[in-house]
Amino acid sequence: MSEELPDTAERKMQFLYALRSKGVTDKRVLSAMEKIDRGPFIRGYFSGRAYEDMPLPIACGQTISQPSIVGLMTQALRLSPRDKVLEVGTGSGYQAAILSQLARRVYTIDRHRRLVQDASVIFQQLDLTNITALTADGSFGLPDQAPFDRILVTAAAEDPPGPLLAQLKIGGIMVVPVGQSDTVQRLIRVIRHETGYDYDELRPVRFVPLIEGLGRDTA
Repeated sequence: MSEELPDTAERKMQFLYALRSKGVTDKRVLSAMEKIDRGPFIRGYFSGRAYEDMPLPIACGQTISQPSIVGLMTQALRLSPRDKVLEVGTGSGYQAAILSQLARRVYTIDRHRRLVQDASVIFQQLDLTNITALTADGSFGLPDQAPFDRILVTAAAEDPPGPLLAQLKIGGIMVVPVGQSDTVQRLIRVIRHETGYDYDELRPVRFVPLIEGLGRDTA
């Protein structure tokens, strides 16, 4: 055990350095990403690569985003401790776990029941009691809990989905990848105002598509 600890500590230091070098500079975001270990969210063959800044495959044909993108998207939300957040696309649960350290309440939804169940087990193990994970069609958001202070979408849509825009509070922020293919996508920050929406293009990204309906394991 004593031989593993220095190696793990070194990998975590390199992990945080990589985040900073990619533009994740918000101290609260870095602190959350230091506290939430990526390791438990990656299983099987790729578990040894948890501290590398790269996306990795998970169940149901989905991926866990590279940590620097998780950090940059979280930073773009400009979270405050009182915020109620909706995450569309639970995936591994890693992003929701990061959000839970920075917001009052996180609702995370995914079309794949298996992903929601697996993530919920990890949330329980880590005692993350302010996360509610649900199986639902993310393209329609979660109207029963709306409005939200912040919305984070971890799958790419052709345009920011209308139902999600409608569930954003006045003054609220949504971060969403937008693009018509998996090769040309842009990360967009949307801010809702009394009279409409402001759109801010942040950076090129690559995400799985946002698909309507529930997964085969759910339907």
